[in-house]
Amino acid sequence: MILQSLADYYQRLVNEQSTGVAPIGFETKEIPFLIVLDRDGDFVNLRDTRDDDNKKGRKFIVPQGEKKTSGIKANLLWDTPAYVLGKYISDGKKDKNKQKKQEENVPKQHKAFIERFNKVFPKSFQNDGIKAVRKYLEKNDFKDIYAHPKWQDVEKTNANLSFILELKQNLVCQDEDVMGQISSSPSSEHAVMLTCMVTGNKDIPSILHTAIKGVWGAQTSGANIVSFNQHAFCSFGKWDAQGLNAPVGSRTQFAYTTALNTLLAKGSRQRMQVGDASTVFWAKEKHPIEQEVLSLFADPGKDSGRDNTEAVRSLITSVKTGVYPPEDDLPFYMLGLSPNAARIAVRFWYEGTVKDFKQKICDHFHDVEIEHGPKEPEYLSLFRLLVCMAVDGKADNIQPNLAGEFMQSILKGTPYPRSLLPAVLRRIKAEQSKRSPDGRVIQNVTYPRASLVKGILVRNARFYLQKEKEVGVSLDRENMNIGYRLGRLFAVLERVQQSALGDINATIRDRFYGAASTNPVTVFPRLMKLKNFHLPKIENKGRVVNLEKEISEILAEVASFPAHLSLEDQGRFAIGYYHQRNDFFTKRDKKEGGQEE
Repeated sequence: MILQSLADYYQRLVNEQSTGVAPIGFETKEIPFLIVLDRDGDFVNLRDTRDDDNKKGRKFIVPQGEKKTSGIKANLLWDTPAYVLGKYISDGKKDKNKQKKQEENVPKQHKAFIERFNKVFPKSFQNDGIKAVRKYLEKNDFKDIYAHPKWQDVEKTNANLSFILELKQNLVCQDEDVMGQISSSPSSEHAVMLTCMVTGNKDIPSILHTAIKGVWGAQTSGANIVSFNQHAFCSFGKWDAQGLNAPVGSRTQFAYTTALNTLLAKGSRQRMQVGDASTVFWAKEKHPIEQEVLSLFADPGKDSGRDNTEAVRSLITSVKTGVYPPEDDLPFYMLGLSPNAARIAVRFWYEGTVKDFKQKICDHFHDVEIEHGPKEPEYLSLFRLLVCMAVDGKADNIQPNLAGEFMQSILKGTPYPRSLLPAVLRRIKAEQSKRSPDGRVIQNVTYPRASLVKGILVRNARFYLQKEKEVGVSLDRENMNIGYRLGRLFAVLERVQQSALGDINATIRDRFYGAASTNPVTVFPRLMKLKNFHLPKIENKGRVVNLEKEISEILAEVASFPAHLSLEDQGRFAIGYYHQRNDFFTKRDKKEGGQEE
């Protein structure tokens, strides 16, 4: 279904006449230098197509290149100097034996280039550009091009070459008659018609599929989704022609690889990085959602200054009204790919409608919603939720499979991965005494972590039909859960200490948060005694009264301190602590604004 959806997307791009999408049998390739010929096949010039900034060549639509895993395979009407001109260029990096072997192969490569040219374009084929190229190759005299000032640049990079006629704008291979001849020629040496497993139509199967480029962490030369390289992966004796194990028609193969490479291309607005998963998305027909998804999940601080607040707010408003335009019934797809040696692994696959996708995203943002400071973003991106669990807050430290599983749970509306809660609680406990370079204590229960814990608890409650009231967006004084209550109590006791002693090197959070949230009975009796020593030291007696009232209200429903808190109650402890601290800061802001505490 993945390949079929991608093939359909390619056809959509062709119908929309999207720029840069090559027709079947062709591809978009960077060609830094063009050999300019006159109609008699004489060399005129060596044209440099590179820009001045990054020295990258212009991209042209050329015949689809051969996958050169091994052996000698020539491209049609374009290739490296070894194939086009029979000129060996050493990169100076390989050992002498390898260089010698490569130099010996050059005449064979040039011969293969000419043979393929003559096979596709017999002498009976009448075209001025093809005639000029044939005459140029038959003359086999390339001294003029080697003497050209730009040839040194060709040798430095071993750049691709192609042909263009003098006073023409398009390459020889881009001529309408030439493209028609190429499309009508057999594209495979195994010209056996089989049933394509994707479309069900008869077609020549592709033995080697075009490499997929742009997947983060994969080989720069590209990797494959469909491939066979060991007998153990093959069946029915199809060992010599691996592609015949899962015959995909050459047209379908070209369509799905071109579509996927287009989606993964640099600068594409239909791709994003979710942990280690390079994620692409598209609709069956053109829809605004394709340009909005990146805004929904983009990190405001990491993605070119873009803010996702308005995009998410608009989405939530449209879902709440329940009024969807007719085009929201269109199928919508999302595909997550991650590297796996020379192959690409499918991390997750989503297939639904635009309306269903909007609802799932709205549910996610609603579940993780929690109060926060005025300078914090209203809606947290997926990146910020993932990186809050990573060591040192670095994206490279995000667990490999976690991002894909998290995204899949969002798209399916199921509980978040079970490994999320232990991961975020470990980070909270590990950073309970962490300080910044200037000596300032770093808050361990941060807005992203509290938001994530809240979402996990809410989804578990909804999915598993728990009757217990779950945590809300802000402080809930009626929540009787022991974990939530003790989290609130710990925040109040920390407030008492700070009010009595001011800024100190180590607060009770630095020393006791981990034990208090895991084994309360071992810590809270001691903290309650410390509280009795701290309260008399607070000069503001009104604050003392308020703090004592807060402690009494919390302990009214606490019969005893438990010996152990479950993992879920440890999460509620963190939310209670976060809510209570936020409540203190909210009161302080109101007081500074001229209102009474």
